Amino acid sequence: MSTAGPQPPVPIPGARLLFSLDPGVAHLNHGSYGAVPIGVQRAQQRLRDETEANPMRFFNRGLVDRITHARRHLAGFLGADPDGTALVGNVTLGAAVVLQSLRLEPGDEVVDTDHGYGSFGLSIQREARRTGAVRRTLTVPLTATDEEIVEIVRAGIRPGRTKLLIVDQLTSATARLFPAAAIAAVARERDVPVLVDGAHAPGMLSTPVQSIGADFWIGNLHKWGYAPRGTAALVVAPRWRNRIEPLAVSWEQETGFPTRVEWQATLDYTPWLAAPVGVFTLRTLGLERVRAHNAELAAYGQRVVGAALGVAPADLVDPGGPTVSMRILPLPPGVATTFPDAVALRQRISDELGAEVNVNPWRDRGWLRLSGQIYNRAEEYDRLAERLPGLLGTLT
Repeated sequence: MSTAGPQPPVPIPGARLLFSLDPGVAHLNHGSYGAVPIGVQRAQQRLRDETEANPMRFFNRGLVDRITHARRHLAGFLGADPDGTALVGNVTLGAAVVLQSLRLEPGDEVVDTDHGYGSFGLSIQREARRTGAVRRTLTVPLTATDEEIVEIVRAGIRPGRTKLLIVDQLTSATARLFPAAAIAAVARERDVPVLVDGAHAPGMLSTPVQSIGADFWIGNLHKWGYAPRGTAALVVAPRWRNRIEPLAVSWEQETGFPTRVEWQATLDYTPWLAAPVGVFTLRTLGLERVRAHNAELAAYGQRVVGAALGVAPADLVDPGGPTVSMRILPLPPGVATTFPDAVALRQRISDELGAEVNVNPWRDRGWLRLSGQIYNRAEEYDRLAERLPGLLGTLT
């Protein structure tokens, strides 16, 4: 292997043993569903056992207080106000809560970018159909500088008409770190509310809420935060909290935000209650150590797979930050340019190459996304680099 370019980090001793992942598969797509450490799995199972031992006691004696305690712990990890934070199932659900609570009217507009996550777009479209509002999407070049992105947003929002601006903190399709704080500042100048999709931020970025200044921020803790799946945080600025309504009303409705959003009767609350164990796992390993390891490994994977695909080093897209643990690579022209084709290619890579990756169509081009996590090893990316060109050769 050439010594040019990023080199893999030294593995964290014992890290692979913390997870129950199939050792026969290269799990190079942590960014989609995460992976729950064994210790967190066991903590959640103990909570499930407690629930089933006496459901009446579990749900009716102090559960709201236990959720509040978990929320405060997680909010501190995020750099968020615990009283302005509600635990929800995922960022898509949180976005739906915000969109519904805005009470949009005909002619109002919701502005997003073409880097946004697909389900957010579907949520916007549904709310537009229901209310008569419109969706307007800003085009942001993949290689735009932070200053250029801010100017695109500045020119794209219209005070009085734009009722919500939605931007990513770290994009899913393009693994791009957006200047979310600067964008939020521009929106505030024009009195345009902003929602930041921080799906990938918890655990990857340090205190991702603290300095953003957004009206709404949503992030998944079950990706890079090692929480059980179904754990996300919706953070709301003070001026909006009284207007936030849950998607379904339940018994804590009159207590206000955040409890009215969190309490959904017989919902499974064990992911939220076990989530602080994920944060504890990260802190035990060393937050900065994990972040640096993962970012270096993702950069290494991008380099070796990119070289195998004939992508020039100058064309490798830099995610824009030293702690970003995902990288993307352009696939050959005509490959995976539609969502069904991207799904089919991802499944073939899984079945034939024994590797889990993410494949996205974006702007009429297919893109391969690789993640780096402490359970990964350099040889997994090397093996993918050796075998992927042959598979792609059958498609072109």
